[in-house]
Amino acid sequence: MPLSELGPGAHALLGAVNSVVLENGSGGALLVDTGLDDAHARKLLREVEGLGLVPAAILNTHSHADHHGGNAFILKKFPELPVYAPPLEAAVINFPVLEPLSLFGAMPPRELQTKFLFAPASPAQPVEAGRQTLGGAAVELLAVPGHAAQMYAVRVGDVLYAADALFGPEALGKHPLTFCVDSAAQKASAAALGELSGVRVVLPGHGGPTSDLPELARLNLRAYERTTGAVQGALAEGAATVDELLPRVCTALGVQMTNAGAVVLNRAVVSAHLTEGLAAGWARLDVRDQRLLFAQT
Repeated sequence: MPLSELGPGAHALLGAVNSVVLENGSGGALLVDTGLDDAHARKLLREVEGLGLVPAAILNTHSHADHHGGNAFILKKFPELPVYAPPLEAAVINFPVLEPLSLFGAMPPRELQTKFLFAPASPAQPVEAGRQTLGGAAVELLAVPGHAAQMYAVRVGDVLYAADALFGPEALGKHPLTFCVDSAAQKASAAALGELSGVRVVLPGHGGPTSDLPELARLNLRAYERTTGAVQGALAEGAATVDELLPRVCTALGVQMTNAGAVVLNRAVVSAHLTEGLAAGWARLDVRDQRLLFAQT
């Protein structure tokens, strides 16, 4: 699929995960998120070269494998290319085992060492939120934690790349248990983006561009609250461990888990909403019979 123009000097490669290309005015381009693997990165480079541009830097909005898995392919061709990411996410991009390790709670078994959870390492350096010039391109990095511990949305004028702080309607429907590590922060980030003014077009990390930022934010908040409701409903069935609550939540949301990766990812989502519940007072945590139990208050 060829690049779609988002605005002057701003382009997007749309796919299962989106990439953004930002021209720097000097024949170079900042590549924002490089996709899951070599196949996506190869398409991205081909389209960038088709515009007569040369990669000047990479920005990974967060450390999930589908957003930085293409780094390795691009760095083989441009080994001196700087790579930037939020500080905590940069650590994971440098040491990708941290992603499946954190999900599993120990060194991951072979079943969790897939490209969806364990991308090749690349030398990301930390960059702070705010106005930055990366690869010669001026950008505004907006802190939008929740989906990941740290994550940036990227704004250039009236164009906003929301990364995974917002998802398109199709992605929300396909993945009712929208991944997060901090559901309260996820909701706050979506709400904050929805209140931005002067945004003409917004591109989520997964899904097509839209001109209606407030509506996209509302759709996401509705989906996140639905997950919270499913976790509350699961607690209403009786005190249980996270692993016992997970199938209750999946049944309520119509989710079918068929592989180890789906289980650990969805387990993390339930845990995040339980942590939100503990802080909000609608859940409590007990240790009983050598088990960590969550119950409704």
